[in-house]
Amino acid sequence: VFSTDRIIAMSFPSSGKQSFYRNPIKEVARFLDTKHPDHYKVYNLCSEKGYDPKYFHYRVERIFIDDHNVPALQDMLKFTASVHEWMSQDEKNVIAIHCKGGKGR
Repeated sequence: VFSTDRIIAMSFPSSGKQSFYRNPIKEVARFLDTKHPDHYKVYNLCSEKGYDPKYFHYRVERIFIDDHNVPALQDMLKFTASVHEWMSQDEKNVIAIHCKGGKGR
């Protein structure tokens, strides 16, 4: 996990067997709800898979980027506009961003 004051980069929030070697989704939700209640938004940059956004109170945005690929310019513009809007709404707002492994995209 990489973190600044307002940006958290992490690996995929997983369930089932994958939660043994990736971030368990319930623990990720607990951490965000404890440290940043009502002030976080999760960005899933993984095109390969998703999860139920209810874990994060439906504050999840998905940008479909294939692993080991450069995102389309349109997707990057959409992402940066969304992040800017979210971060501008409140100085307490943070983003949690992830792909599959937490460092590729």
